[in-house]
Amino acid sequence: MAGERRRRVLARLARGVDPEPKRLCQVCAEVTGMSGAGIMLMSGDSPEGSICTTNDVSALIEELQYELGEGPCVDAYRQDRPVLEPDLARPRTPRWIAFTGPAVDAGVRAVFGFPLQVGAVRLGALNLYRDQPGPLTDDQHADALVVADVAAQAVLVLQANAPPGMLAAELAEGGNFQYVVHQAAGMVAAQLDVGVGQALVRLRAHAFGNELTLAEVAVDVVMRRLRFGDRSDEKDPLP
Repeated sequence: MAGERRRRVLARLARGVDPEPKRLCQVCAEVTGMSGAGIMLMSGDSPEGSICTTNDVSALIEELQYELGEGPCVDAYRQDRPVLEPDLARPRTPRWIAFTGPAVDAGVRAVFGFPLQVGAVRLGALNLYRDQPGPLTDDQHADALVVADVAAQAVLVLQANAPPGMLAAELAEGGNFQYVVHQAAGMVAAQLDVGVGQALVRLRAHAFGNELTLAEVAVDVVMRRLRFGDRSDEKDPLP
């Protein structure tokens, strides 16, 4: 059965004319019967950015997860398992406090994250959303596992020939990678003598506390208008 599902997914991919990452997201949504899909790459415990989304809502979902560091893809990657929320507006157990409100306002009613992994190599997560609440059927869940596996394999193949430390051009093209945030995180990590993941936490906290976007805070850091760890700098609200 899994083999048949995989053949069906590959056949759909072969019929497409869009660039491969974008077509990957489209097929993930089509096969599972979802309203939209997105694929997020992650490194360590932090989102790196999305390589594709299917529509404005799925793009917002990926952006929120990147900005806030929380959401279904983040949890699916960190926990190495599917993370399923069939009723985002009325969850049994509230989670993703910052993510949920804007996502629901955008029309997201159910959201599902599936890790992207090839062997021991963890790459990121697939996000699926629906504009109506309700759990995945058994077939949808099985299809989602297959498309996540196909997507992981495709990302690994595309990245194989990229220079060390660089993202493959096919993945970067059309994706959403806020490189200024990564640059700022490296600078803050050096300022605070912490890891890049913790530096991102500080950047997100500052952005949230000052009603700014993560990119706006990152630009201030890169332009040296904001320095973390300088006790005389009242713009850094954290101790």
